[in-house]
Amino acid sequence: MSQERYLSVTALTKYLKRKFDADPYLERVFLTGEISNYRLRANAHQYFSLKDDGAKISAVMFKGAFQKLKFQLEEGMKVLAIGRVSLYEPSGSYQLYVEHMEPDGIGALYQALEKMKQKLSQEGLFQSEHKQAIPAFPKRIAVVTSPSGAVIRDIITTIKRRFPIVELVVFPTVVQGDKAAADIVKSIERVERAGNFDTMIIARGGGSIEDLWPFNEEIVARAIYQADTPVISSVGHETDITISDLVADVRAATPTAAAELSVPVLTEELYKIRQQEARLLQTMSYLLKKDRQRLQHSLDSYVFKHPGRLYEGFSMRLDLLKQRLQQAVYQTVQTRQAQFAKQQNRLLLQNPKDRVQRSREQLERVSERLLTSVATYQDRRRRELADAVSALDLLSPLKTMARGYSYTVSDGRIIKSVDDVAEGQQLTTNLQDGYLESTVSKIHKKAE
Repeated sequence: MSQERYLSVTALTKYLKRKFDADPYLERVFLTGEISNYRLRANAHQYFSLKDDGAKISAVMFKGAFQKLKFQLEEGMKVLAIGRVSLYEPSGSYQLYVEHMEPDGIGALYQALEKMKQKLSQEGLFQSEHKQAIPAFPKRIAVVTSPSGAVIRDIITTIKRRFPIVELVVFPTVVQGDKAAADIVKSIERVERAGNFDTMIIARGGGSIEDLWPFNEEIVARAIYQADTPVISSVGHETDITISDLVADVRAATPTAAAELSVPVLTEELYKIRQQEARLLQTMSYLLKKDRQRLQHSLDSYVFKHPGRLYEGFSMRLDLLKQRLQQAVYQTVQTRQAQFAKQQNRLLLQNPKDRVQRSREQLERVSERLLTSVATYQDRRRRELADAVSALDLLSPLKTMARGYSYTVSDGRIIKSVDDVAEGQQLTTNLQDGYLESTVSKIHKKAE
């Protein structure tokens, strides 16, 4: 037989792996089984098996998916697993790659719980800014729980031991079963209608997720969120966290812890008050002592024994300032008198009568020179005018016309050539002593 027909182990394994990966039924499978061969590996991938009475399959859950588990995985636990089936090439074995896992029997409840958490979280019911502070010294506390059982006894015992002066009112409530959610809401509404409670405790003992389910109902969560009374929620054991715990203003791990959170310890508070009282008395005593010492020191001072000394310095300073003021006033008066005499002498030296006389004489001289200049200017201008008239007369066309010359116009235009007129045209001839009007009858033009 030809050797080419034989496959290598690697080739066969790769072929089988492709078959696993390409099969749509193996891409996402839902299995139920029991955990086997499990040993917790810290901060690493987890390897185990899933088995039932007839078979077993190897499984691996990567670190990222394992860290999202909402429960603690244990050997022998029955679970619901979701993942894909593929082949691990190095060993040639197929195994389940687990992507999500829940305890068997309560998977639907867990899914409903996570869906409700997501819905209420998106609406902001879990936000810290909506949570109220629990009053430090309540007068009345409402407890919403079952009237029988260890829960109410623990709460009553703890509160009476720590803060016996508070008034505790129990609102009997059904905390398990189909009617529990409505009854819890009814009790919360009763507390709100009363309107005189400082704190509300909603409590229940431990149990399975089915037992605690009423505290995961949406109507209970919204009733707690809308309550004006600050709410402390304590449902189940320390590891149990319900939606009521998330919506409440404060979550307590146990009913006893809820009681401790709701009230202080009276003996401790009284001790603190006595300490504060002692500190206050000690402080007041110290302050009074200091004030008495200051008062006695003031009474012993020379000011009270010799009050005249209080203003002796001011009196001496006043006299000194008075002397300085008188001296300054005298010097100022002397200086002003000297300045006045000086100004008076300058005024006498600049008497305006002499200046007026000198100005009057100067005005007369200027007036005579002005009259002379005006007469000279007029004579010169008369001569210039006569010369201009004579020159203009020589150039006057009237002089030329007096010698027998004339000029002819037509329509206001001077006729300079025979080409400027036509036969039958009206002409006006201007002479020295008048003008003539004529009509052109014939035109004679010189030969060139």
